[in-house]
Amino acid sequence: MAPEINLPGPLSLIDNTKGQLVVNPEALKILSAITQPVVVVAIVGLYRTGKSYLMNKLAGKKNGFSLGSTVKSHTKGIWMWCVPHPKKPEHTLVLLDTEGLGDIEKGDNENDSWIFALAILLSSTFVYNSMGTINQQAMDQLHYVTELTDRIKANSSPGNNSVDDSADFVSFFPAFVWTLRDFTLELEVDGEPITADDYLEHSLKLRKGTDKKSKSFNDPRLCIRKFFPKRKCFVFDWPAPKKYLAHLEQLKEEELNPDFIEQVAEFCSYILSHSNVKTLSGGIPVNGPRLESLVLTYVNAISSGDLPCMENAVLALAQIENSAAVEKAIAHYEQQMGQKVQLPTETLQELLDLHRDSEREAIEVFMKNSFKDVDQIFQRKLGAQLEARRDDFCKQNSKASSDCCMALLQDIFGPLEEDVKQGTFSKPGGYRLFTQKLQELKNKYYQVPRKGIQAKEVLKKYLESKEDVADALLQTDQSLSEKEKAIEVERIKAESAEAAKKMLEEIQKKNEEMMEQKEKSYQEHVKQLTEKMERDRAQLMAEQEKTLALKLQEQERLLKEGFENESKRLQKDIWDIQMRSKSLDPICNIL
Repeated sequence: MAPEINLPGPLSLIDNTKGQLVVNPEALKILSAITQPVVVVAIVGLYRTGKSYLMNKLAGKKNGFSLGSTVKSHTKGIWMWCVPHPKKPEHTLVLLDTEGLGDIEKGDNENDSWIFALAILLSSTFVYNSMGTINQQAMDQLHYVTELTDRIKANSSPGNNSVDDSADFVSFFPAFVWTLRDFTLELEVDGEPITADDYLEHSLKLRKGTDKKSKSFNDPRLCIRKFFPKRKCFVFDWPAPKKYLAHLEQLKEEELNPDFIEQVAEFCSYILSHSNVKTLSGGIPVNGPRLESLVLTYVNAISSGDLPCMENAVLALAQIENSAAVEKAIAHYEQQMGQKVQLPTETLQELLDLHRDSEREAIEVFMKNSFKDVDQIFQRKLGAQLEARRDDFCKQNSKASSDCCMALLQDIFGPLEEDVKQGTFSKPGGYRLFTQKLQELKNKYYQVPRKGIQAKEVLKKYLESKEDVADALLQTDQSLSEKEKAIEVERIKAESAEAAKKMLEEIQKKNEEMMEQKEKSYQEHVKQLTEKMERDRAQLMAEQEKTLALKLQEQERLLKEGFENESKRLQKDIWDIQMRSKSLDPICNIL
C-alpha cells in the first residue's frame, strides 16, 4: 500500500514573481513522494470570483486556500494542495488554485495566458469559474481559450497547431467544467425548464455569418466545443447577503443560503466522483513524480521562450522513467540472483535456469515501470546489461569452482605428493602401487559434491602436471618388463586422449547451453514486449474510441444547428482519429 500524502494546507507550486513563473522546489519534493495515481483538479477564473472557496470545499475544509476580501487578486501563481482522495482509495487528490485572471494591477495579460495554459496542461479536470450568466462579456473574458494553440504545441511536428487539429489536443486536455457564481436567471428556454448543462450547450451555439462580428462571437465557442468535447456546467445562487461575503469562510452552515449549500455539495460530489486520474497519451496514469516532471518541463519551456510541447514533455518523462525502470529491473535481478545462487553451481544449466527465472522477473519489473520506449532503446539496454551480468555470474561461477577444486585437490592429493617426495613408491612394484593410490584418490575427488563446472578441467590439468612423476616411477620400476612399460605408456596416452575428447564435448555442450539461453532470453523479451504492446494498444484504442464518440456527438450538434462547414472541418479530426485507430495493428517483429 502506497503511503498517503496529506498536506495540512496549500503551498505554492508555481510562483509568479515580477512576471516570471518559477517552480517551488518544496512543492516538487512533495510531489516526488506521491507514488499513488493523482486526480488533478485546477480552477481558473477572474480574480475575486470565489474560486478558492470551491477548492477548500473539495478538500473537505473550511479554510485552506486564501479567499481574500478585497478587490485585489489574492492568490499569486498556482497553489497546490494534496489530500487523500475521499472517494477513490489509493489515489491522491491534487487541487490547483490559480491566480485570478484580469487583475488590473498587473497591466499585462501575458502571465494570465500562461497560467491558463498551465492549468489545462496539468489537470485532469479544468474548472472555469465566472460570475453571473454566460453572455458575450463572459465569452470575451474567456479569450484565453482562443489563444491555446498559440501557447501550447501538441507535438513537435511543424504546422499541426491550429483549432482544426484539435484531435491532437483532445487526447491531452482535461474535462471542462464551467461554474457560474451568483446566477440569478431562471434555467429555461422558450418557457421550458432546462438543466445547467443544457444552458451551457445553448450558450455555445454558433451564429451564422462570416462577418467580423460573427467570427468574434463564434471563435471562443468553437474552441470550447472542439478542445473540450467533455463538458459540464454548474450554477450557484448567492451564498449569503452581500455584507457577509467578505468573510464567507467564517459563516456557519445555517447562515448560508440553503440552495447554495446544496449546489456546492452537488458540485463537489460530481467532481470527486467523475474526475479521472490525470493521464498521458495512451492512458498512462500520472503519479506524483510524473506530475513533478510535467511541471518542470512546461515551466522551463515557458521560461526559455518556447511553447510547452505535450509530446516533448511525455518523451522527456519517458527518458527519465525508462532509465529508472532499467535500474529497478537490474536491481531486482541482482537481488534475486543474490538470494537464489549458491556458487559454485553443480552444472552450467543450473546457473542458467536461475538466471532465466531472475531475468524474466527483471523484464516484468521493467515493463511495469516503463512507457513509450521508442524503438525499444531502453529494453535493449536492459537486455545488454542482463547479458553482461549473466556472463559475469558465469565467470564468478567458474572461478568459484576452480578455487573449490584446487583446495579439494590439495586436501586429497597432498598426502600422495608427500609420499612421492619421501620415496614411498621408488621401489619394485611402486608404480602399480602409485597408480592404484592415484585411482583411489580420483574416486574420492569425484564423490565430493558441488565442486562445480570446473571439476573435470581442474583435475585434468592437475593430473597432467603430475605426468612426469608417474613416468619417472614407471621407468624406474624394475619389476616391470619393457613390454609392460610400453603397454602402460600407450594406456596413459589413450586415457589422456579420451579425457581430452570428453573435455571438448563438455565445452561444446556449454556453448550449446549458452546459445540456447540467448535464444530463450530473446524470446522472453519479445513475449513480454508483445504483451505490453497489446495492452497499450487496447488502452489507446479505448481512449481514441471515447474521443471519437465525443467528436461525433459534437459533429451531430453542429449539423443540427445548420453549420455544415464547421461540421466538415470537424470531420478532419474524426478521420485523423479513425486512421490512427486503423494503424494500431499488433506488432510482432519487435526486437
